[in-house]
Amino acid sequence: GKNPHLQTYVVGGVTCVADLNADRIGEFKFILDEAIDFINNVYIPDIIAVAPFYLDWAGIGGGTPNYLSYGMFPQAGGTEPDNLWFKRGFIKGRDLTKVHPVDVSKITEDVTHSWYKYEKDAPLHPSQGETEPWYTGIETGKDNGKYSWLKTPRYDGMAMEVGPLSRMLVNYASGHEATVENVNFVLKTLGVGPEILFSTLGRTAARAIETKIIAEQMNSWIGELLANIKKGDLTTFADYEMPDSAKGFGMTEAPRGALGHWIEIENKKIKNYQLVVPTTWNGSPRDHTGQRSPFEESLIGTPVSDPAQPLEILRTVHSFDPCLACSVHVVDKESNDKYIVKAV
Repeated sequence: GKNPHLQTYVVGGVTCVADLNADRIGEFKFILDEAIDFINNVYIPDIIAVAPFYLDWAGIGGGTPNYLSYGMFPQAGGTEPDNLWFKRGFIKGRDLTKVHPVDVSKITEDVTHSWYKYEKDAPLHPSQGETEPWYTGIETGKDNGKYSWLKTPRYDGMAMEVGPLSRMLVNYASGHEATVENVNFVLKTLGVGPEILFSTLGRTAARAIETKIIAEQMNSWIGELLANIKKGDLTTFADYEMPDSAKGFGMTEAPRGALGHWIEIENKKIKNYQLVVPTTWNGSPRDHTGQRSPFEESLIGTPVSDPAQPLEILRTVHSFDPCLACSVHVVDKESNDKYIVKAV
């Protein structure tokens, strides 16, 4: 099917849409209430019930000490990032006393250990990004160091973890009310401090906590939608006209973490388009300095009871919810040729 892509988007749009009315919203509200009931009475209690048996995992799988979130859910009034309900920022060195602002100009991608080549060897900002496949084979990795189709994103030279844990840490450190309340509840119930969040266990707990926070906030957003309908505002999209020439970027949070798109338009056509997706941040290979990314770093020191069945490794990697679809590329293994396909 369409996975991992969103189920709600249809390329080119659709010719008919169900009416946005009280019945439709009531139907959605019923489904939401069922989801919230499951989260509060099954999902969160399960996490709290199981976690005490895995508290030793609070010291395993921490990995990279830096956490990045672009923020999400813009609210009415103001401009980004100030109007984002989930805050934008990054945590450096696991220090929850300060949230640093994000400067998009400090994002780069490195291909030292990736099957790509840049015209110059230095890391590139995504707006200047190049995607030139250069597959040299697994067997040559020991010679040229290349071993992945993922590029290596860095923020100001630092590896960053992205995802639910990063969002919860940034919002917790920002004093986001719902996040502080729910994180503290789970920590207090388990009798532990926030330091356990930097782990495989913390990553798993953060996903559950975030689910509860967002689901409960959706009731407020439904109220805003109803208020718009009562005012006669049924707007569901914004008109767009392709400019002759332009450069731009968009930053948001996908379920798996920070997502950035960069585009350059020339003569009303896309000249360059680059994406830096969540699993690229988390699952990328080392950079030109040898610095490991979150997947690799999180596995250092992981105890494995049975090397033939390394479940401990799977638990940590699974806690990131990896998706490698955005690193899939098709090239001719004999010539490394790329192909141009014309749609008619």
